[in-house]
Amino acid sequence: MTTGEYDERPWGNYTVIDDSVDHKVKRIVVNPGRRLSYQRHARRAEHWFVVQGVGTVTLDGKKVSVAEGNAIDIPTGAAHRIENPGDGPLVFIEVQHGDYFGEDDIVRLEDDFGRAG
Repeated sequence: MTTGEYDERPWGNYTVIDDSVDHKVKRIVVNPGRRLSYQRHARRAEHWFVVQGVGTVTLDGKKVSVAEGNAIDIPTGAAHRIENPGDGPLVFIEVQHGDYFGEDDIVRLEDDFGRAG
């Protein structure tokens, strides 16, 4: 089902493209110099495909650069974040797969905006 749900966050914004029983798809925009919280999920894995810019992904403590046209898989339970070190927007498509996609399945380990804990 296409939802079009849109939300502004301190780091940028996201739009939900598809929300189904076993998957959810988001278009995520990270503003220059911003990053998402370092987090983990108990009930979903994620696949990130970068469509614009270059992101620095931290996955279980290891940093890797993911450029436009490339992707990275985030296993269920893995600690992860993405940041935008560039001057323009970082845009990626996030495909979530699992049995639950609620925002309350986020455990924030670190957060630049006071949302950890």
